[in-house]
Amino acid sequence: MRTVTEKVIGFIKKYNYIFIMAFPFVLMQAVVSIIGADIDYFRPEMVLPWIMFTASYIGLFVGVCVNVPHIIGRIIYVLVFALFFAMYLVQGVYYYLMSYFFGFDMMGLAGEASAYMWDAVINARPMVYVFAILMVVSAVVAIVKIPRRKDVNLKWLGIVIGAFTVIHIVTPFCYGSANDSLEWDNWRNPRNVYESFNDPNKSMKICGLFEYTVRDFFVNYIGSEEADDPEELAYLDELYSAGNVSKDNKYTGIFQGKNVIFLQLEGIDDWMFNAEDMPATYGLLENAMVFTDHYSFYNGGGSTFNSEFAVNTGFVTPISYNRNAYSFSGNDFKYSLANTFKKLGYSTNAFHMNTKEYYSRGMNYDSWGFDNYYGLTDVADYDDISYELDRELILNETFNELIFGAEGSFLHYIITYTPHTPFTTDKGVGELILNDKYPDRVGESLSEEESARLFAGETDYMVSLLLKELEENGLLENTVIVAFADHYLYTLNDKSILDKYKTTENNLINHTPFFIWSYGMEKIETDKVNSQLDILPTVLNLFGIKYVEEYYIGKDIFDENYSGYVFFNDYSWYDGDVYVQDGAIVQGEKMELAKLYEMNDRINKLIRQNDLTLKYDYFGKMEQP
Repeated sequence: MRTVTEKVIGFIKKYNYIFIMAFPFVLMQAVVSIIGADIDYFRPEMVLPWIMFTASYIGLFVGVCVNVPHIIGRIIYVLVFALFFAMYLVQGVYYYLMSYFFGFDMMGLAGEASAYMWDAVINARPMVYVFAILMVVSAVVAIVKIPRRKDVNLKWLGIVIGAFTVIHIVTPFCYGSANDSLEWDNWRNPRNVYESFNDPNKSMKICGLFEYTVRDFFVNYIGSEEADDPEELAYLDELYSAGNVSKDNKYTGIFQGKNVIFLQLEGIDDWMFNAEDMPATYGLLENAMVFTDHYSFYNGGGSTFNSEFAVNTGFVTPISYNRNAYSFSGNDFKYSLANTFKKLGYSTNAFHMNTKEYYSRGMNYDSWGFDNYYGLTDVADYDDISYELDRELILNETFNELIFGAEGSFLHYIITYTPHTPFTTDKGVGELILNDKYPDRVGESLSEEESARLFAGETDYMVSLLLKELEENGLLENTVIVAFADHYLYTLNDKSILDKYKTTENNLINHTPFFIWSYGMEKIETDKVNSQLDILPTVLNLFGIKYVEEYYIGKDIFDENYSGYVFFNDYSWYDGDVYVQDGAIVQGEKMELAKLYEMNDRINKLIRQNDLTLKYDYFGKMEQP
């Protein structure tokens, strides 16, 4: 009786053509996986579906070819190999050019890419072409090895196709369940990635080359899309046809020609922003425009990236339907912060601790017009978690050169991180900060509030380093800093801390710091209510940049015709006098009914404009004036 080993060897010898035919496709997948190995996205639930998708496609290719007449089988094999070999080459070239994989939705940019396509081809990694030669050679051998069948084996052909179909119905469920509601980390869930299919890097990682190619083609060219609503489009057409150009006010153009740094402060709440906890940052208020009634409101299942989205695009995560802000990377944001400043010759770069895959920032910052998004953990290796210290945004040599060595006018968008949970000094970044700032208190466990204040001090240290480097590089007097918090500190476990310092019973809890600093300027204070949506149009005016008012949901805070207000994701709003919820005043003095109805209507229209503009990618359809 033959042993198991002998049986396996006998099977391989008898059906060696199957393995030979499968080899070129296995090699394609292997090389694409190597190409995308630096993509910082992995979840254990991705492994089984990836194997099932890849094996089923290769099984289908080989199974069909060996169960039809060999002439037809060879033709099918050549066509399938040619198709995926072409996609392999495209992905290999495109990834090294753009740092993300190619998708069919990018076909519309083919004309723009043609100018530098040849450079991309010759500058791709040699590995791509070395393995390409091996694939072609092995494919030629495989074609010769296809059995010389004269008829169709209906039984096995049916089994192959049936198995492939069943696997493709079942496999998506192996990712788990998609989120029914918006959560800040929906992008982590592989099922969400598969369903939305709007991030090519993550989609390639979870699907593999073959399913990615087929599904991407289906999503872009075959899959059913929700029919456009003529009434909704007519509403947008009428709204955007107004074309009201922004008007000058007494602050128009006061920063014209200067560099600008947007400083998004992670979790810096009102009660942490003071002379004791953050002396360097708080001291900037003496030479700043201070917006004392600012709100960075929570919406769309998150806050940090939603504030980035609002400040950069002038729009906010949809309120009337469920879709995360980071899922709009395919939209055209031609009037975004970066795109607008790039027209003036500014370089535009973003800096943060987290990798470009986190929140799909790499894709989104590209769609907003930034030259680059730099993740600290993408460009540097750390032996510990010191990369979570905000000081590293300045002290890291690569970041330091990129930030302060920029040639010409620049716009930098810097996002801090340290004031993040957990707020403890027993471990993690809290222990690092305590050991550095108070070495005599090593091992001491601070309260959650004390820890949060300590974390804010780390952000303040980063700001002091930023100012020092600007001065030493001769940039301080010609650089404006736009500083704002992404959200209030909702990540505290002990919510009673917030009760001590701010209104917590409604959306006014979202009150946060916002100021704009410029060297030597006199302090200007305004108590006009505003939100992160108002930052972009306000900055454009301060830099003397004309814009169409309807292109942004927010307003220039210094516009004399703008009274100031903020709305929230439950349609409630606040104008400094009254807080209105469900259309009725629940806090503040009485208001004339006519004015109340007018404001309710205005808020509803703004939210409708916001959501429909994003839904239809309306700016992508508009001709640029």
